[in-house]
Amino acid sequence: MPAAPGLSVLVEPHGEAVVLNVAGEIDLATAPQLGDSIKAAMEQRPETLVVDLSQVDFLASAGMAVLIGCHQQAKGNLRFRIVATGSATFRPMELTGMTDEISIYPTRDEALTAE
Repeated sequence: MPAAPGLSVLVEPHGEAVVLNVAGEIDLATAPQLGDSIKAAMEQRPETLVVDLSQVDFLASAGMAVLIGCHQQAKGNLRFRIVATGSATFRPMELTGMTDEISIYPTRDEALTAE
């Protein structure tokens, strides 16, 4: 699938973990690309999958729906973690209650090293 304009996802192995470095905007047009990237990373069966949203400028409800769906799919198979801070990513997730359901960390290092 060709990359949607405005979104890039870089896959980075970290030992038993995989980090997806996401940059740009996650909206109705780009959310499917994010979902496909997460699912492809899950197929590698890492112990931990970190979706780093620290370079994301905009997170729409379509993107949050993808993250929730992937989190549910990961349950029991791997640790699914999100890196998010600030008004563009953490705030919308906090307002919708996602922060109560999904492990969200302020930095990639914290997401990788948390138990």
